[in-house]
Amino acid sequence: MIAIDTRATSKQIEEEEVDPEVPYTEIIPEQPEAMRDVTIIASVFVVESLKDAKTKVAIYRKSGELLRDVNFPAIGSAFGFRGDATDTETYYSFSSYVLPPTIYKYDMLTGESEQIRQAKVDFDPDKYELTQVFYPSKDGTKIPMFIAHKKGLELDGNNPALLYGYGGFNIPITPSFSISRLAWMEMGGVFAVANLRGGGEYGEEWHKAGTKLNKQNVFDDFIAAAEWLIEKKYTKSKKLAIQGGSNGGLLVGACMTQRPDLFGACLPAVGVMDMLRFHKFTAGRYWTDDYGSSDNEDEFMALLAYSPYHNAKAETCYPPTLISTADTDDRVVPGHSFKFAAAVQHAQSCENPILIRIETKAGHGSGKPTTKVIEELADLWAFLVEVLEVEIAKK
Repeated sequence: MIAIDTRATSKQIEEEEVDPEVPYTEIIPEQPEAMRDVTIIASVFVVESLKDAKTKVAIYRKSGELLRDVNFPAIGSAFGFRGDATDTETYYSFSSYVLPPTIYKYDMLTGESEQIRQAKVDFDPDKYELTQVFYPSKDGTKIPMFIAHKKGLELDGNNPALLYGYGGFNIPITPSFSISRLAWMEMGGVFAVANLRGGGEYGEEWHKAGTKLNKQNVFDDFIAAAEWLIEKKYTKSKKLAIQGGSNGGLLVGACMTQRPDLFGACLPAVGVMDMLRFHKFTAGRYWTDDYGSSDNEDEFMALLAYSPYHNAKAETCYPPTLISTADTDDRVVPGHSFKFAAAVQHAQSCENPILIRIETKAGHGSGKPTTKVIEELADLWAFLVEVLEVEIAKK
């Protein structure tokens, strides 16, 4: 909702009899989509929203009348739309999983976009495609998922696939361009992103549906995404890897302990793995709004039910797993990954490798030097190529 402050001064109230109980005038009512930002450019409102985890930008007159929607070239994410009330043009960047960042100039008067510049990447976007599907979770809730791959993909169940998720802290996962993910698709892989409950894709209700006593919904959503990809023959269990970092590392850890039969490889990074003691270390105490706390009896039982460290069961065959952490991570302390790796290694009943990669002189991820990023990604992709038996396709 967009509202304008119309509060009057005490003198105006006395002289003009303005009602002080009606301090705001609604201009644009609440929308089905989650509004993310509002700017005034060319004396109109530019309203940025998320529509099924994709960017939607609408232009409204100051009266609240819808003037037009901004047309984007494809499924993706847009950033920008800044300016002054007197400007007649603005700029934005647009990208997706198969489209590198591209800068456009937008004419506020005509509604036309003009491409100004595109990042130079050695690949042909026209050879790749990005689609969005909606699949049912365990309780019937419709969950959106993006799927990117080379055009002409044969749905025979034999494609290597990488499924990514996060599902937490009201953070939306929107389409973005990544060289490393492009490398995966160049090798013939399918890349999928499930927009799980707990994130910010649909506002606060969606977020709360994946927190505290409802956290299992997030894992159910992710497991259902894997099952959907297998059912539709994008891949099969032995060819399907799951990936996530931080809260997403928890996601991968919980799903692999709940459904070890479903995945061909797991890549949990800097994950929160001990859900009974996470709040006792560094920034962990700030996460109780999403996770709850083991100090609360009801939340203790919910946390124990899915805590990856506590649910590594003996005599279980876990999928090949490469756990990633860093020795000086002061957000999710590396002890989470150390304990989880030890627990799964101890429980492992088959020959599938359970490995841990510990980066030195690094933290949670932000600010990591490019050389370390490349080295880590090379290890991750090499691991998947080996354990998923990927036959590398020609570029």
